[in-house]
Amino acid sequence: MKFITISDTHGCHRELELPAGDAIIHSGDFCDLGNVNEVLDFVAWYKELDYEWKLLIGGNHDDLAATQPARFKAMLSEEICYLNDSGTTVNGLNIWGSPVQPDLVGWAFGKNRGMEMKAHWDLVPEDTDILITHTPPYGILDKSSRGLSLGCEMLLDRLKVVQPKFHIFGHIHASYGRESNGDTEFINASNYNSRRGLVNAPVVFEIT
Repeated sequence: MKFITISDTHGCHRELELPAGDAIIHSGDFCDLGNVNEVLDFVAWYKELDYEWKLLIGGNHDDLAATQPARFKAMLSEEICYLNDSGTTVNGLNIWGSPVQPDLVGWAFGKNRGMEMKAHWDLVPEDTDILITHTPPYGILDKSSRGLSLGCEMLLDRLKVVQPKFHIFGHIHASYGRESNGDTEFINASNYNSRRGLVNAPVVFEIT
């Protein structure tokens, strides 16, 4: 099964060149300003993509999703599986998604580091195969353009227990890429570069 991963498109989703696959995952910041018009445009685009499964979580720019969740959900179509501290199953694979992030507390889905973040990660089931978050875990594809690690320490701790096959995230544009620790393959799927715009290609992975 082929998954296409994207993140941090910041309203520029229509500029993407997407490869063929079975499922697409967007790990947050599909908006830039987070307003109604941006949401409507993204949903209209996302629901028409030629993938059997379309998975989505929010990010710190997705203000409407965070502040008016019922209104946001009503704008989604049935083709889109929206995850917010919740899970789904795709072809027998257990998938969990959470939008929370620790370094921009005043923004959408912002939480304080430490126990406030831990409460969200404690919800992640131990049988999760694919984890989708907006924030990276601390120390893994989480370095800013200034070289600072901005990922979540509590998420890193939870990953030691859950050990999903794949962990998809974004948020830190400067650390686009993928790496593995032997148990989990980590993918920072940020398409947007803060200085150069939408320049990074979607990242593809397969599970057989």
